[in-house]
Amino acid sequence: MLAQATIKKGNPMQITVETTIAAPIKEVWHAYTSPEDIIQWNTASDDWHTTKASVDLRVGGEFSSRMEAKDGSFGFDFAGVYTRIETHRLLEYSFGERKATITFSEVSTGVNVEVVFDAEETHSVEQQQGGWQAILHHFKRHVEAKK
Repeated sequence: MLAQATIKKGNPMQITVETTIAAPIKEVWHAYTSPEDIIQWNTASDDWHTTKASVDLRVGGEFSSRMEAKDGSFGFDFAGVYTRIETHRLLEYSFGERKATITFSEVSTGVNVEVVFDAEETHSVEQQQGGWQAILHHFKRHVEAKK
């Protein structure tokens, strides 16, 4: 797993997280884009969960998920609009003023999933990197457990 942050001149800081999943590309893609699967893996820690998710997988289509602390103390919605889709290869979306790109690449050991997203200013780069990497780790664990 790799996590890094980069600043491109004139652009917001971007953070990259990635993992390799030992599963076929169709299974990885489906788990990343299926609301039923998203509810299972979309969490950064065991004291949080995703209570609902929706996906309209088309350019201009919207997605959203509701993440909540299991003790009910806090929750938030994460939502955006797909701006580019290449089935089994690439997802791009905007969420507010920020953007993210997810690349799916077949490798000899499965599928490498790389997420590059614009950083926000409320939380440190380390917090954002850690949270997104933890979610990606839960995604990997979810997909590999389905085998």
